[in-house]
Amino acid sequence: MNALNSLLDGFSTALTPLNLLWAAIGVLLGTAIGVLPGIGPAMAVALLLPVTYGLDPTGAFIMFAGIYYGAMFGGSTTSILLNTPGESAAVVAAMEGNPMAKAGRGAQALAAAAIGHFAGGMIGTILLVALAPTVADLAVDIGAPDYFAIMVLAFIAVTSVLGSSRIRGLASLLIGLTLGLVGLDQMTGQQRLTFGSLQLADGIDVVIVAVGLFAIGEALWVAAHLRRTPGEPIPVGRPWLGRDDVRRTWKSWLRGPVIGFPFGAIPAGGAEIPTFLSYVTEKRLSKHKEEWGKGAIEGVAGPESASSASAAGTLVSMLTLGLPTTAVAAVMLAAFQQYGIQPGPLLFEREPELVWGLIASLFVGMVLLLALNLPLAPLWAKLLRIPRPYLYAGILFFAAVGAYAVGGEVIDLVILLIIGLIGFGMRRYGLPVLPAVIGVILGPNAEQQLRRALQISDGSVTGLVNTPFSVTVYAVVVLILAWPLVKRLVGRGRNVAA
Repeated sequence: MNALNSLLDGFSTALTPLNLLWAAIGVLLGTAIGVLPGIGPAMAVALLLPVTYGLDPTGAFIMFAGIYYGAMFGGSTTSILLNTPGESAAVVAAMEGNPMAKAGRGAQALAAAAIGHFAGGMIGTILLVALAPTVADLAVDIGAPDYFAIMVLAFIAVTSVLGSSRIRGLASLLIGLTLGLVGLDQMTGQQRLTFGSLQLADGIDVVIVAVGLFAIGEALWVAAHLRRTPGEPIPVGRPWLGRDDVRRTWKSWLRGPVIGFPFGAIPAGGAEIPTFLSYVTEKRLSKHKEEWGKGAIEGVAGPESASSASAAGTLVSMLTLGLPTTAVAAVMLAAFQQYGIQPGPLLFEREPELVWGLIASLFVGMVLLLALNLPLAPLWAKLLRIPRPYLYAGILFFAAVGAYAVGGEVIDLVILLIIGLIGFGMRRYGLPVLPAVIGVILGPNAEQQLRRALQISDGSVTGLVNTPFSVTVYAVVVLILAWPLVKRLVGRGRNVAA
């Protein structure tokens, strides 16, 4: 009941004319920049971060929420129309959405995605209201060993599921952890991997890493292939969902949050795993299996709904634990810190107006997102007619502007290009990009929690497993690592018995 009263207070904050204006501007700006191929939500949020600096914290975060969800839909748009996922969570949308676009049904795929985002976001935000205060109360008792165990789980979960092999996933994570080491040691002040450069002493900003790996890496990868296969314009098709489309998608829209929200709420790497699981679930339940891989609309609706619900779940771990499990959440965390606010268990007590205003604005943002993007779906679909070289030149320009805006240093552009080349190499050798970004985000925090836990226990390794919570988390980690081996042995035993 307290949560409901707090939410009603939040609506009184979010529904003031000025804050409604910020929410509308956020959704529009987020979608407009997120729709640019290769930029995606993390980059869109980072590019528009300076816009919010002049506002009061509540207005800024209401605008920020609009940018976040608008950019998420924009990231899916590029994934569906151009087969260029703006972020890893939008990869699954391309599997069925892009074949639909090539068949002239791009606007229908976008409409299915928009309604999926609305349904998933609404259900996910309702669950956020119900669960976040409880999680915050429990999180007060979590210590350094528990935080470290959660981060190890995040690393293992994201490397085990993504990519064509675990070795590639771990290699990608190692790249991210190495990039996270650059700069001053947080406890001793010693320089690490700075090569004598003062500009690197502050470390490499996570925004530059995300932009370099996603946007620059993707632009270079597409440019390398455009020489051999020049892109051709694709028909746009009629701009609405037919009755048959709605009949096939409404269950997918409702199933998505059931899969997406729990994965977003636990620190396990964000929306990538639930979107993949939603895709697999929809494929198994579909009555039109012959369409899968050629443009099955359920393969867009379910994962997009799961992705949006997962974003609401991600806010649970970010607001209550201060744990950013996605690149977007990391940029949001940076924005909180810009205002001198530290997300964590005490945030709901110290900043109730801001937190509940932000949560209420998610509901407002969802309605605005749907109202704006359903009519605009045919317009976004016309992006397909822009020649690829011009599109990717635009991506490189916006990526460079975003990276330069982070610190105003030329060295940031050099680092961006180097990381972009690393991203290109990762795509060339089949390494998933997300584990590297997660490594950069969580690596320094994991190191800090590890050292704190060891300091508390006077250097004894048993200090890492001295709480029931950490033991439980490590048991889950062992289960994730051992499951493929157990599965193989059981399968071999059955073959021998047969």
